[in-house]
Amino acid sequence: MLLSEFDYILPEELIAQRPSDKRDNSRMMVLNCDEHKILNKHFYDIVDLLDENCVLILNNTKVIPARLYGFKETGAKIEVFLLKEKNNKTWEVLIKPSKRVKVGTIIKISDELSVEVLEALPDDGKWLVRMIYEGDILDILHRVGNIPLPPYIERKMTNEELRKLDFERYQTVYAKDEGSVAAPTAGLHFTNEALEKLQAKGVQVGYVTLNVGIGTFRPVKCENVLEHKMDSEAFEITQETADLINRAKSEGKKIVAVGTTTVRTLETAFKQFGEIKACKSASELFIYPPYEFKVVDKLITNFHLPKSTLLMLVSALAGKDFIFEAYEEAIKEKYRFYSYGDCMFINS
Repeated sequence: MLLSEFDYILPEELIAQRPSDKRDNSRMMVLNCDEHKILNKHFYDIVDLLDENCVLILNNTKVIPARLYGFKETGAKIEVFLLKEKNNKTWEVLIKPSKRVKVGTIIKISDELSVEVLEALPDDGKWLVRMIYEGDILDILHRVGNIPLPPYIERKMTNEELRKLDFERYQTVYAKDEGSVAAPTAGLHFTNEALEKLQAKGVQVGYVTLNVGIGTFRPVKCENVLEHKMDSEAFEITQETADLINRAKSEGKKIVAVGTTTVRTLETAFKQFGEIKACKSASELFIYPPYEFKVVDKLITNFHLPKSTLLMLVSALAGKDFIFEAYEEAIKEKYRFYSYGDCMFINS
């Protein structure tokens, strides 16, 4: 399977730079796989598309303000992007521009936070650093950090209005456990009202937690897709959610995953245990055609980048040809793409 098979051309003006005016006003393309039909709707229509035979599973991870801007003693501006906390105030990070730092470099973020560069890691541009601070790091990050928007969303960090917008809207309404450096963006469309309406219809709702890392969005660089290796991402499934899913599967109900991170959590757990169990584990699962799904039946997801592992995952669920037909339709109908964009419901 070749990487070039998952390429497409997207007009730049279709990359969403801001979220829709209201979360559930975003457009939603519905793919009815059995009938091979495409319908154009809005996200608030999801209430009409799910019923008591569906169980909705969402990723309740919470995004941390992981993008930091600071200066070296020389005055050079440096960006530090937090990836993963290791232990004892040490973190894996990305540094830009990395050529301006070396082991021992101190980057001052604010009066209450500095970063000391400890070593370059062998893993594709990552560094190990020590965070220098007193108190609670999450409290400090909320004061001095910025929401880690992907690079295709352009921002001038001096714009306080946009900064406030991103702090609110690049986070799901049900976000709970801080630990992600990117949002599970399919969930951004949900409102509390939509969840309440679904539950009133008899749709059961459960949550998993997968802390989204940079690896989910890193481009595949090898032409032979099978040579690509996913980064490890930690996840947790509670006993309550495990029981909900296992009971639903035994009753013949459909599992509706919200986002590719939820898919990877559930499919990884099944691969590890042969069923869904309460667990704390990690996923390195790479899903591409012709993957056979064991848990997930339907998927709510955004539109994904060309040549991405996420595009390969949705191609495995809906069929590659159908997905590319849908993307062609989405471009023609001027859907908004990527993190702040519109979404797709794969009704398989």
